[in-house]
Amino acid sequence: MSDQQMPLQFSRTSQGAREARVLAVGGGKGGIGKTLLTANLGICFARSGMKVVLVDADLGGSNLHTCLGIEFPGVSLGDFVQRRVERMQDVIVDTGVDGLSLISGAQDFLGSANIKYTQKMRLLRQVCRLDTDLVLMDLGSGTSFNVLDFFLVSDLGLVMMVPEPTSLENSYRFIKSAFYRLLRHREKNQALRRVIEEAMEIRNPREIRTPYDLIRVVSQLDPTRGAQYLQWLQEFRPLLVINQVRNDEDRDLGQAVRLACRKYFGIDLDYLGHIAYDDAVWKAVRRRAPLLEASDVESELGRSLWTLAREVGRRLAAAPGRRRWEVAE
Repeated sequence: MSDQQMPLQFSRTSQGAREARVLAVGGGKGGIGKTLLTANLGICFARSGMKVVLVDADLGGSNLHTCLGIEFPGVSLGDFVQRRVERMQDVIVDTGVDGLSLISGAQDFLGSANIKYTQKMRLLRQVCRLDTDLVLMDLGSGTSFNVLDFFLVSDLGLVMMVPEPTSLENSYRFIKSAFYRLLRHREKNQALRRVIEEAMEIRNPREIRTPYDLIRVVSQLDPTRGAQYLQWLQEFRPLLVINQVRNDEDRDLGQAVRLACRKYFGIDLDYLGHIAYDDAVWKAVRRRAPLLEASDVESELGRSLWTLAREVGRRLAAAPGRRRWEVAE
């Protein structure tokens, strides 16, 4: 299937100074393919005629530039965070792929994984205002507040996992933590905020284990807010992709995870599909080259990446144009 056959484009908003659509790629565990997926989705959208900026938001562990064959970008996100430049637009570098640019994190500075709240807010505001069609953010692993906030400020958040028990466990934790963090941002009542913070602890006195448990507790304290939390839960729909699929059991995992999240968390994941295990992936990493080179487009792996890009494009086209968490001025 040729690039031109793939309906990836979506409309840009027309409200004054247009903001880019933002997709964040996250997951609870490192080494699961987030960076490779981000890079190659970017290539798919750029080849479809869109203007795309990749942002390496894996603070302290950046390597998105390596997957694109870029040795050492002259400027990076660190220059913006440390105010050596004022505009994020000034740290964008070319990738060699038409329409695809990169904001690299290659020049990590000491403490880059633990940026201050004010630095994070400034960064998030300017990410959303980049003059482009689409921003793809490659997030770090785990459930730190920085990672969760990058995930939540996006128009769509994609959770990636592999068919391993550790990845499965960490993905459930990531999804649950992201929803709790979303509630924490939206809730202004200090007493209810404390309940949410309790829920984020693995061991808590109210024995809150799932979003349903939290909503039950909040409903007892404030029925109106409990109903609002339930509505937010129903609206919270992260995308899901399974990577490194080797057999039928692995292929079935995506639907199994979706059903488990709906049953136990009340969260209806949007399962996009899977990526088959392929030696071409680690070979591309070793040669420091994009996976989707011309020779790879028609492979099974290439077709699966284009299929995922098409599904992401459809979701972005249907997105309401408002983010789950608006960054305050």
